Amino acid sequence: MYRARTLVTNVLPLLPPNGTERLSVVVNQLRCVVRGTSSSSGNGGGGGGGSASTGGNPAPTADGSGVSSSTSSRQYATAVALEPFLNGSSTNYVEEMYDAWLEDPKSVHISWDTFFKNATAGAKPGEAYIPPPTLSASTQLTISPKPSFISSSGGILDERIIDDHLAVQAIIRSYQTRGHNVAQLDPLGISSADLDTSTPPELVLQSYSLEEKDMNRMFKLPATTFIGGSETALSLSEILRRLEEAYCRHIGVEFMFINSLEQLNWIRKKFETPAIMAFTKDEKRLMMARLVRSQGFEAFLARKFASDKRFGLEGCEVLIPAMKLIIDKSSELGIESVIMGMPHRGRLNVLANVCRKPLQQIFTQFSSLESADEGSGDVKYHLGTYIERLNRMTNKNIRLAVVANPSHLEAVDSIVQGKTRAEQFYRGDTEGKKVMSILLHGDAAFSGQGIVYETFHLSDLPDYSTHGTIHIVVNNQVGFTTDPRFARSSPYCTDVARVVNAPIFHVNADDPEAVMHVCIVAAEWRATYHKDCVIDLVCYRRNGHNESDEPMFTQPLMYTKIKNQIPVLEKYGKKLLDEGLITEQEFVEEKEKYDKICEEAFKIASKETQVFNKDWLDSPWRGFFEGRDPLKCGPTGIDKESLVHIGTKFSSPPPGEFVIHNGIKRILKSRHDMVKEETVDWALGEAMAFGSLLKEGIHVRLSGQDVERGTFSHRHHVLHHQKIDKVTYRPLCDLYADQAPYTVCNSSLSEFGVLGFELGFSMTNPNALVIWEAQFGDFNNTAQCIIDQFISSGQAKWVRQSGIVLLLPHGMEGMGPEHSSARPERFLQLCSDDPDYFPPEGEQFEIRQLHDINWQVMNCSTPANFFHAMRRQIALPFRKPLIMMTPKSLLRHPEAKSSFAEMVTGTTFQRVIPDDGPASRNPENVKKLVFCTGKVFYEIRKERKNRNLDGDVAICRIEQICPFPFDLVKKEVAKYPGARLCWAQEEHKNQGYWSYIHPRFETATKELGQRDFSYAGRASSASPATGNKHQHVKEQKMLIDSALQL
Repeated sequence: MYRARTLVTNVLPLLPPNGTERLSVVVNQLRCVVRGTSSSSGNGGGGGGGSASTGGNPAPTADGSGVSSSTSSRQYATAVALEPFLNGSSTNYVEEMYDAWLEDPKSVHISWDTFFKNATAGAKPGEAYIPPPTLSASTQLTISPKPSFISSSGGILDERIIDDHLAVQAIIRSYQTRGHNVAQLDPLGISSADLDTSTPPELVLQSYSLEEKDMNRMFKLPATTFIGGSETALSLSEILRRLEEAYCRHIGVEFMFINSLEQLNWIRKKFETPAIMAFTKDEKRLMMARLVRSQGFEAFLARKFASDKRFGLEGCEVLIPAMKLIIDKSSELGIESVIMGMPHRGRLNVLANVCRKPLQQIFTQFSSLESADEGSGDVKYHLGTYIERLNRMTNKNIRLAVVANPSHLEAVDSIVQGKTRAEQFYRGDTEGKKVMSILLHGDAAFSGQGIVYETFHLSDLPDYSTHGTIHIVVNNQVGFTTDPRFARSSPYCTDVARVVNAPIFHVNADDPEAVMHVCIVAAEWRATYHKDCVIDLVCYRRNGHNESDEPMFTQPLMYTKIKNQIPVLEKYGKKLLDEGLITEQEFVEEKEKYDKICEEAFKIASKETQVFNKDWLDSPWRGFFEGRDPLKCGPTGIDKESLVHIGTKFSSPPPGEFVIHNGIKRILKSRHDMVKEETVDWALGEAMAFGSLLKEGIHVRLSGQDVERGTFSHRHHVLHHQKIDKVTYRPLCDLYADQAPYTVCNSSLSEFGVLGFELGFSMTNPNALVIWEAQFGDFNNTAQCIIDQFISSGQAKWVRQSGIVLLLPHGMEGMGPEHSSARPERFLQLCSDDPDYFPPEGEQFEIRQLHDINWQVMNCSTPANFFHAMRRQIALPFRKPLIMMTPKSLLRHPEAKSSFAEMVTGTTFQRVIPDDGPASRNPENVKKLVFCTGKVFYEIRKERKNRNLDGDVAICRIEQICPFPFDLVKKEVAKYPGARLCWAQEEHKNQGYWSYIHPRFETATKELGQRDFSYAGRASSASPATGNKHQHVKEQKMLIDSALQL
């Protein structure tokens, strides 16, 4: 019904002229036009109104003209009489329109003009009216076929003309959509970047019933293309030529999947506008000079260090001018800092020619020189750097950082994003106008490694977005030895970027000017829309996977072609020579000039006797270490008034009319009662640690899956209004007027990506507590690469410190293999302390251990100790990662509470908590000393009491497992001279802490004489925990029995 009304509303002049003589001329026209519409379509219904004036407006609608919809008393012997809008008023209106048309056809709307011309020309009924196109398949119009009509200009309007114009529009859209499939992207000319050599039928002219004879016909251009420039119509041949030029030469653009018309038109304009890629002489000469440096650097290294692996850039030398142009353009648009991440191919060239790292520092990495500072170092093609310099093109200062990366090609992606987000955060750059990131990728890794997808999915999340990243894919068209057709299932290696509507610019890397244009567009896109985009540099790899690798074993045809491929610098140099923009002498002099620079740096490097790992630091903390005693830790206890204030605010309901859940009301009341009693549970102790740091100006960021509420519904740092959607209250953001910001954010369901992001965030500012919490502790294993390659070894390899905290819920509570163990044994295996070395005892024993270790591993059993551990992360004069096994059942355990007295000024973190019961008061009578950590303490202590063994068995908790508290363990063992020693753990024997603890216990007690040291716990197992409840209970009983057996 709606469609019928709309049709009638838009039928233009269908009403009869004045008088019965002229009336019959148009009535029959009207009858055929409106036949098939229901009789109700005219009863006061539907469409928008049009003006009733004759000033060129469309014909009126039934209701839009103000005409009554009642049936006219006048009767006609035609079907028109059935249409109720044909009354006397409408007849008078049509008379006015007809008279005006007779006097001046241009005085009426074009629709009236066309209708009257066709009607008076003798068109048969139904043929005078030309209906507008409709998308409705259900509209039931019956119009007699006629090959041609009289147009408003007096010409004949052929249906084929309409079809052909529509076909041309379809062709234009097809090129915009599929032109990249036939673009000439491969510089070798032997394959297709999308793995398909066929031509899409949409790009074949014959698919649209157009022929060669139509090439000179003129066609009006639609509003969805910019190929015409200032012209509104072009010949078909010119349309095709310009579309080919825009989309099928050396640039292929994938963008038509974007769901924003504004963004689509922005991209169309950047590639379709005539002469859009016209560069000046100076721009071309600059491109040539940058290519000279890019290729010259690789040639110099190949000459001087022929046998060394360097993962050179040969075959994609254009990457260097491309990156420099992106940085230049971004600097022009306001960017002040660029953080970059990349794999090893081309890294040295990027450091030398993009960052302008002193060449002599790069060259010394090829020499076998001793390191003069801390750290074990890394291979040269993994190193990062940080440079502040003047951008000569914009005369603005810019900061460039290349983040160190291991051989795990894409692992650095989310770290770069976290570091970028942190720098934006601390600068107050909420829109990413000052700080940006650039990520480089290889084609096989970009499509093959899941961290790429995880990183993309952080790109638009409120607490993780960096407001647009420019991705550059160095597309070798081979992954090590694997052909693309065996390396990916998608047409392009870049298809993963489509999930976030990122435009993808494929470009032939042997066309420097095409690359220049794409880089400019990418920088402007990022500055305009603050969204990701991808540049796919389709290139080749002149050598094998590295300089000593033989690629002919596996890609003989490709490398036969590559051997004969002229380098891009020579190609472009010849082009500029042919254009008269440079002379042969200038070209040679430019190359000799850079080679001389390299030679001078090489001479300086040859005189060096040492290398410095700190020269490659990617995240310097200026002013942090200066003036600090490196072996003095600040206080971690705070005044009682602060504890009360934070506890009161944290336990108070939101202000105003904020409606909270009844369950939250009970939780807040319970917290309020604890504050009155001067006790804390785990959630309150955590809040007091965070709140006190916020008071001191320390930013706290807590990130991970479901951290706002907490996996076990204990935290509730974000309260939700129960009546109004998306209205929240964050109590820790409302403690003090001048406090530091508190960020708590639920992450995407990612561990690898999000942990990497938080590590990057922690690298930027040492005066911040950055925490990642796993939903369950064992979920950290999907982020193992970040843990192994970056967190545990980052300082040793790259002299880069981080104070990141990992909170890993841990405990054997009958929840099955995947929700029990956080795998502490894996973290302990990565600890760098020597099990056979007992450091010298003294006042600075604790802090010296922390200074020398690579990270800390803890399992705290009290909220107070957790409170001190969090605050100690900031109080230390250096930064070390903290791996914290956190509780599950202890979150609400009635005995797992602490008093304010354990947290006030003067109190500190306890590495070991000794027994404080009857056994400790009569140590000579103690028969067994049980050491343990975490939750199992409460279970053993409870059963000890049930068995009346309080005086026979002492229980000592080791809270800080690594670095191992040799001094305090020795002290406790000495206190109980007649006791048998036992280590009790709830994990299986081949897991947990036993393998780490055992040799260190022997070292700690060596001076005390030979003492038995037994194990109490579960037997070795391949699985972290049983899934059978009965088996769990049985194992737990055996553990307790073994621990308390005398």
